[in-house]
Amino acid sequence: MFHKLASNEHLDYLRSRAQRLPNWMRSPLKRLFKTTNQQQTRQYQKWVQQYDTLTPSDVDAIRRHVELLRHKPLLSVVMPVYNPPTWALRAAIESVREQLYPNWELCIADDASPDRHVRALLEESTRDPRIKLVRRAVNGNISAASNSALSLVQGEFVALMDHDDVLASHALYEVVVALNDRSDLDIIYSDEDQIDRRGRRQTPYFKTDWNKELFLGHNLISHLGVYRRSLLESVGGFRLGFEGSQDYDLALRCVESSSPDRIHHIPTVLYHWRRDFGARSFSEATPARCAQAARRAIDEHLQRGRENAVAESHPVLPRWVRVRRKPPTTAPTVTLIVPMLVGTGLPAARARDVLEQTDYPNVELLVVEHESRSTERQSLLQKLSGDPHVRTLTYRGAFNYSAMVNMAARQANGAILGLLSDDIEVINPGWLSEMVSWAVRDDVGAVGAKLVHSDGRVRHGGLALALPGIANPFNDRLRRNAAGYFGRNALVSEVSAVAGACLLVRRSVYEQVGGLDDINLPVTFNDVDLCLKVRRCGYRNIWTPHAELYHHQSGRENSDAHIDNSKDVRAEAAHMLKTWSLELSRDPFHNDNLVNDATTSFELAFPPRRRKPWQDQLAARDHSVIGQPFSKETPVQARIASGSTAADRLHD
Repeated sequence: MFHKLASNEHLDYLRSRAQRLPNWMRSPLKRLFKTTNQQQTRQYQKWVQQYDTLTPSDVDAIRRHVELLRHKPLLSVVMPVYNPPTWALRAAIESVREQLYPNWELCIADDASPDRHVRALLEESTRDPRIKLVRRAVNGNISAASNSALSLVQGEFVALMDHDDVLASHALYEVVVALNDRSDLDIIYSDEDQIDRRGRRQTPYFKTDWNKELFLGHNLISHLGVYRRSLLESVGGFRLGFEGSQDYDLALRCVESSSPDRIHHIPTVLYHWRRDFGARSFSEATPARCAQAARRAIDEHLQRGRENAVAESHPVLPRWVRVRRKPPTTAPTVTLIVPMLVGTGLPAARARDVLEQTDYPNVELLVVEHESRSTERQSLLQKLSGDPHVRTLTYRGAFNYSAMVNMAARQANGAILGLLSDDIEVINPGWLSEMVSWAVRDDVGAVGAKLVHSDGRVRHGGLALALPGIANPFNDRLRRNAAGYFGRNALVSEVSAVAGACLLVRRSVYEQVGGLDDINLPVTFNDVDLCLKVRRCGYRNIWTPHAELYHHQSGRENSDAHIDNSKDVRAEAAHMLKTWSLELSRDPFHNDNLVNDATTSFELAFPPRRRKPWQDQLAARDHSVIGQPFSKETPVQARIASGSTAADRLHD
């Protein structure tokens, strides 16, 4: 339920801010909001028509695929009911009855609805033997009613559904396909969107694969959420006192009792929930209470896991959550490595400013100079050398960024290494403390920061893997304090890679993966390669928006003579494609229904990259007609462009 509120939090927040403006300024903003919403809705409806509307041949293919499935478990749909509009309740029930996967049951608990029409409709629905009904004698609440519905369940897996929402007709089929691929799954969740009274779909949430840190910001699982019944029973079902965030609290406890490899995301919209149709849900009517319940559920989750962290109201969007992780009592030494690129002496002064404007108590700066002959540069380096927290090193030979960093890492005193661009300027003094609080975690590898252009717009919010461009920045050109796509610019998130312009990693992890590749990647992509090596060793890479720095890059295009679109840079791109072809073909922290172009802008992909499972089944049966062996993966080599713009994002 709480997710229903959170998904529109960014617009609600802007509207609330607009209410404080003078009357003459409100009307243009309202028109802007309305126009933007209408444009987005029209674009999404066009996308739905082209790529997410089942044709008769699709329906036939799904039914044929169902017949071929080895495992056909009973799925139980749980629906607590309390006095919804009868038309919405009827649509909800019919959406279950119209499922293309036939082995289901619908378990309804009526929480003493006073409307006789609701009671009559529920009684009528039980004519279908697959629909079970329990009537509560007195009204409890949604948690109590959900537990009553759970008491009816016989299925191996349980899908949660609200009494006024709608399932896509292939929803349960997609779930069972996933279970046939992976029989050990405990939790399955899908993408979702909203639907109005006239059935128009809007505001899709195309989610990432399992992403624990994003999940602790808002309920990533939400709808459609499907759980192994034995798991629900082991955690005790729903808890009273968490109304409005009861699904969130349940998901938190189930996640604790499962493991990340048993949580699966289906990247397609399988659930349509209603909003703004006249009847407000509990979460829409009492948002502050729901947000408080969510923070309490997360706090208890952190306590059960003995994590040194607390759940707070988010500083930008108060109804969302920030988990503040506390750094160790004894601050580990952090060595910030700053390679000086060819250019003016200004960056050397900025390097000193980083120390003065950072509140972290135990930091050293290693400045790596590449044979500069500039008198001005040498003078500034001499000034830096007088600071006991600063050391300067000279790298000799052809320019090799990776070798410069590796040389400094071998001479570093810190247990944590920080890669820092020479044009970084601190925004908030606590940036390093925030990053260290993540870097010290045993399961975390690289940690990245929010890097901002001089004009206050985001340059990097983590990196999305992509072909043919290797990696593209999330949130590019968004306002620094914008929420972004469902909070992706404001919430901590796991990502595949972070930008080397500001990257923290424990020295032990850096050494474990062999540092930067100074043989094959001397100039660019070395940060992406490092992050992928870290992930291959089982660590998670984290991006935090609560560490903010300016990344100016002023005048770099003309001063960095070693950067161009030469054959050397193309050779480095080719090495990445050869080494990481599978990883680059799909980023688990992006969504195949969204574009993955030069900016990873969270816009709809025309067409989406995901193949439908029934299309795969048909292709597998008919590949002999095509004349090629069938493969779910698109050949990477076919997607490689000959001319790369890779040099444009050197060490970004």
